[in-house]
Amino acid sequence: MMIALASDHAGFNYKENTKELLDSLGLAWKDYGTDSTDRVDYPDFAHKASKAILEGECDRGIFICGTGIGISIAANRHKGIRAAACQIEEAAYYTRLHNDSNVLAIGERLVSWEAAERIIKMWLDTDFEGGRHIIRVEKIDLP
Repeated sequence: MMIALASDHAGFNYKENTKELLDSLGLAWKDYGTDSTDRVDYPDFAHKASKAILEGECDRGIFICGTGIGISIAANRHKGIRAAACQIEEAAYYTRLHNDSNVLAIGERLVSWEAAERIIKMWLDTDFEGGRHIIRVEKIDLP
């Protein structure tokens, strides 16, 4: 599995931590920026990484900004991206199980790194349940 990573300046430190976590789990990743804590605009990086997922370069993504909200909104503008901002493990579990999310968004300002690590692991370890949820997921994107 190839994971697309993206962040703005407010999520840069957790993005760097996520690289180490993914390495420890034996998972491959591609970094779509940013490369420092200098102020940038989260949509620029959300769009690059979302396109990489949609074009098949990456399977899923982990996007990080100050709250996880802005970067998830930008990602969700792309048809086929299902980004969920999660602040607790249970949300990460259900967004994979029921919604087949392909992007996890985290807010560096809202959760500790320890919590973020648990959220990421839960999201990575949970498979889409399918079944009755397929119909709902298929209704998400507008024609």
